[in-house]
Amino acid sequence: MKKVFKKAAPKASDSDKKGGAPFKKAAPKASDFDKRGDAPFKKAAPKASDSDKKGDAPFKKAAYPPKRKTGAATKENPFHRALPKEHRSPFRPPQIENKKGFNPTAKETVDNEVDTDMRLNKYLAHCGIASRRAAAELIQKGTVAVNGVVVKEIGHRVLPTDKVTYEGKPIEPVEDMVYILMNKPKDVITTVSDERGRKTVLDLVGRTVKTRIYPVGRLDRETTGLLLLTNDGDLAQKMSHPSYRIKKIYHVVLNKNLATTDWEKIKAGVELEDGKAEIDNLSLPDGGAKSEVLIELHIGKNRIVRRIFEHLGYEIEKLDRIYYGGLTKKDLPRSHYRVLKPREVIMLKHFTGK
Repeated sequence: MKKVFKKAAPKASDSDKKGGAPFKKAAPKASDFDKRGDAPFKKAAPKASDSDKKGDAPFKKAAYPPKRKTGAATKENPFHRALPKEHRSPFRPPQIENKKGFNPTAKETVDNEVDTDMRLNKYLAHCGIASRRAAAELIQKGTVAVNGVVVKEIGHRVLPTDKVTYEGKPIEPVEDMVYILMNKPKDVITTVSDERGRKTVLDLVGRTVKTRIYPVGRLDRETTGLLLLTNDGDLAQKMSHPSYRIKKIYHVVLNKNLATTDWEKIKAGVELEDGKAEIDNLSLPDGGAKSEVLIELHIGKNRIVRRIFEHLGYEIEKLDRIYYGGLTKKDLPRSHYRVLKPREVIMLKHFTGK
């Protein structure tokens, strides 16, 4: 009889070599499979910083703290600054662009409350027709009617229930105030319209401003420089009135050098046909010739600067207003215009006490 011998059970390592698998291998480590491209184990969730590098975003980044709403600059109001409440601008200014491309659709709005009962010339100023002084002349001409009856009394009181018309068209107080600063060129008339068809300052603005505006004060045809156009009748009235002492500086170029004696006469006040022409200061521009002077004054008499020098025997070759109530020609080329910034409007109202 032959002896039967049973083979010893193979080791796991031997079976592996021959393809058998009586024993299950120990579960491999995630690191071993990773090297071969298998993934029986899920990787730990990546950190937000790792995912960011690969373009994935399984985790949301922590939200930034919200921007301040009060006083913060926004797309709609890029000029608003974080100022104390009592100094914060109430205006919502339009985009500032010079000349062509100007877009005043989002006008600077201010609170233009109408009194329960006010003088007729003031009412017209609130309606943007003209300044109170100019409105008084329109009333006296019989162009204004209240409740269908022509009124020529400047002091007539207008009630909220009254219907007021100007040249036959109904008018109402405006709420959107527009303030435009222009660097007026030569040979342009400072008026709303001209019967002789000459070019006016409003022709330069064109149809870009829907609201009726008008120039504050006057610059004659040959005079260049700063000019304010607005529909704020109260501000226009105060900017033009000498009692508010709005500072104006003119650069004057004469046909000859200014004599010392005439210099002293101008500083003392030249006597003209309508009274003494008082000035605030007289100086020489930096680097200018002796025929050039800077004259500062606040009086608003018609053609006052030209009349002062003509009275002393001089001819003005060039007259340019370079300063007006704190406003200058900086970054404003000739024939161009721009909307005033909120802080500039506040400055003007501070000067006039409005």
